[in-house]
Amino acid sequence: MKDFMNEALKFAQLAYKKNEVPIGAVIVKNDKIIAKGYNKREKKQNALLHAEIIAINKACKKLKSWRLDDCILFVTLEPCPMCAGAICNSRIKTVIFACKEQTSNDGLCELILNSNRLNHKVNLIQDKKYEEQSSELLKKFFKEKR
Repeated sequence: MKDFMNEALKFAQLAYKKNEVPIGAVIVKNDKIIAKGYNKREKKQNALLHAEIIAINKACKKLKSWRLDDCILFVTLEPCPMCAGAICNSRIKTVIFACKEQTSNDGLCELILNSNRLNHKVNLIQDKKYEEQSSELLKKFFKEKR
């Protein structure tokens, strides 16, 4: 199996170089990357342009469907509530993330991804192989901002 989280991390590093919050995402179907994304909120001045949303949008275009059944999302940071909602609505099967959101100790992402209110459930898995690298990149970015 390919190291898809490493690919997501490359996009996080690209976001960092472009002065965006360093989060990267790739969507995989049948063991192939079908979409990639990194944060573009600052460049486009659009609050919706998180890495996951960009990747989901590209995957929908590639598959010509809003249903991303059997797709896996690899993302360098645990998804926010907005992205968790989009992940459910696009029917992504599994989300694999590198590091936990520091301010999220309430399990909100997992609650959204597995809410009884929604008719689709998502597997949420932390891949700790790149946890430190992803976390350090985020810490470095925000330390430089303050």
